[in-house]
Amino acid sequence: MSDPSAKTPAATASGAATTGATAGQAASSKPASPGADAPSPESQTSQTSQTGNPHILPASHWAQLPPVNVRDDDDSAFEDAASSTASLTASILEYRTVNGRTYHSERGNAQSWGPNDAIHDESMDIFHHTAMIMLDGKLFAAPLGDDIQKVLDVGCGTGIWAIDFADQYPNAEVIGVDVSPQQPQWIPPNLRFEVDDVTQPWTYEPDSFDYIHIRWLVGTIPDWYALFREAYQALKPGGYLESQESSCMMTSDDGTVKEGSPLDQWSKVFSEAGKKTGRTFTVIEEDLQRKAMEAAGFEVTYQTDIKTAISGWPRDEKLKQIGMYTGLAVGQDIEGFLTYLWTMVMGWTQEEIQVYSAHLRRDMRSPNVHAYYPTRIVVGRKPLNAPTTS
Repeated sequence: MSDPSAKTPAATASGAATTGATAGQAASSKPASPGADAPSPESQTSQTSQTGNPHILPASHWAQLPPVNVRDDDDSAFEDAASSTASLTASILEYRTVNGRTYHSERGNAQSWGPNDAIHDESMDIFHHTAMIMLDGKLFAAPLGDDIQKVLDVGCGTGIWAIDFADQYPNAEVIGVDVSPQQPQWIPPNLRFEVDDVTQPWTYEPDSFDYIHIRWLVGTIPDWYALFREAYQALKPGGYLESQESSCMMTSDDGTVKEGSPLDQWSKVFSEAGKKTGRTFTVIEEDLQRKAMEAAGFEVTYQTDIKTAISGWPRDEKLKQIGMYTGLAVGQDIEGFLTYLWTMVMGWTQEEIQVYSAHLRRDMRSPNVHAYYPTRIVVGRKPLNAPTTS
């Protein structure tokens, strides 16, 4: 379904280990939750220099470089890219705040590192548009028929995918589930949103869904094998599971992403944060989507890798559009992507993040940097002869 030029080779696997809330803590300690008291600036500076990974530059490194002045309107590619109600309890809506950004309230074992405020929601909706470009304007890669009856969107976020799907299939029952109630209240009549933690055992009726859609859960799942086992149990025989995930690993084919550059450090810091929290950011590199699907009993029917540029540098028109919108989505809220993990887990200060973000924006907008990250879409089918749960 994607342009052959968009393929990327399979990456090598790397493991994820559970460690602590800051770089200075022992590997067995538990990471801080959003809303917990942030470490003091003095302790953060110490933690930054104690990552234990010689390939990660200390946060103070970026302040030692010449200052960068990046205006939002400096890059024309970014400018072109920009051209039933639900009843929720007050406790669920009591969001937590970290450095001025809001996050989901405590719920089960859930840990979502992305904010749930309006700024970040806008970025995620732009990513939805990017995902549809990848799929040539479609919402899914699975070979769904017109008679689909029941659909589950896991990690539905702003709800934009579930809303679009419910509009496209008005006779289907669509459920969107997320740890954060950030979805709109005015939705199609065949759609409902639920607040739940999908890392815990599911409570859905076995063998009840025709299709389960999972997207962008990288860095939030402690056990992908357990997640896909739950999906397998919830699907009818013959039903489809679709997983779309992106890598944190920024790279280039021509060496323009340099060792020690802001883009290179993005990859390394996110990868290290995933090891510390036990929720890996190297899902693609570990081939977890296919491995976990096959282990659960799925027959993998489709897989594709897409080089996701972060600016409009590709010559291929489709990849150029993907890059322009991806750059817009990331560039307008870099701080939102970094704040929780980089402060609460990796020990950076908010001021260090702001300095680093300026350097990152400069590299993202440089026409001489041909950076991209892999996105992988995998579709699995529950066998028609799979035994049903009695």
